[in-house]
Amino acid sequence: MLRRGAPESVIDATLEKLRVLNYINDEAFARNWALSRAQNQGWGPRKIEQELRTKGVVQTEIRQVVKATFEQEDELTRAGKVLKKRFSGANLEEPKNLRRALAFLQRRGYSNNVIFALLRCPVDDNC
Repeated sequence: MLRRGAPESVIDATLEKLRVLNYINDEAFARNWALSRAQNQGWGPRKIEQELRTKGVVQTEIRQVVKATFEQEDELTRAGKVLKKRFSGANLEEPKNLRRALAFLQRRGYSNNVIFALLRCPVDDNC
């Protein structure tokens, strides 16, 4: 607003109104954003943490949000669903498919422990 030439009094009044209406709330934004990315795009905790950090959310809020997001459904279960959706017909015994699945889960932000636990058994099994 400063770059557009708005007076400082107007900026202050606008920001105060947004605070009163609860439109400026980092915790609510982070919570909704993380839940959306985890459910709709299958993102893991690492990717969510990284993205929230780039959006300027405080680290303590990031930890709380990620913990709350993955409390409802643990990381292993969520990663299993994402893997099954993407690689349901693939034979993960083949090295090429295994590498692709591993890289896919890493890009989604899942931890190596979760990835290796999932890739030890076939995608369609419930190990």
